[in-house]
Amino acid sequence: MSFGRYYEEFEIGAVYRHWPGRTITEHDNTWFALLTMNQHPLFIDDEFARKTALGRRPVIDTLIFNLAVGMSVADTSGKTLANLGYESVIFERPLFAGDSLYAESEVLEMRESQSKPDRGIVAIETRGFNQNQERIIVLRRRFLALKRTRD
Repeated sequence: MSFGRYYEEFEIGAVYRHWPGRTITEHDNTWFALLTMNQHPLFIDDEFARKTALGRRPVIDTLIFNLAVGMSVADTSGKTLANLGYESVIFERPLFAGDSLYAESEVLEMRESQSKPDRGIVAIETRGFNQNQERIIVLRRRFLALKRTRD
C-alpha cells in the first residue's frame, strides 16, 4: 500500500474507507487529557462525570479529532506538501471508553494551484463512526497535494 496520493489520483466524489479502526481505552482518554493539559474533570474524574447528563466520562473530543485525521492520512494526505487548514469540525455525539472509532473520507473539491503547476489543492470531508455506525465527528480540511507528473 502506498502512503497517501498524488493530486492526479484523487477524484471528486471518491470515498476512502480507512482501516484499521481504533478501540479507545480509559487509559487512552485519561493520558490524552493529561498530556494536552485539558484537565476538565469531565475527562479525568469518574465521580464528577457520573453527576453530568452523560453519566460517565466521554472520550475527549480532541482525541477523537486527532484519531479521525490520523486514520485518513494513509489514504489521502500522506504525500501532502502542506495541510492548509480545517474548515469545520462538528462533534455529533459522544464516544466512550470501550467504543471503537472508524473513519472514511470523501473528496469534495480539487483545483490546480495557480502559482505552482506541480501541485493542487484537495478538499475532503472525513467522517468518524462508532462500532454501531453512528456518526461521531465530521470534519472538512484542505491540503496541498503534489502532482505525480510535473508540468
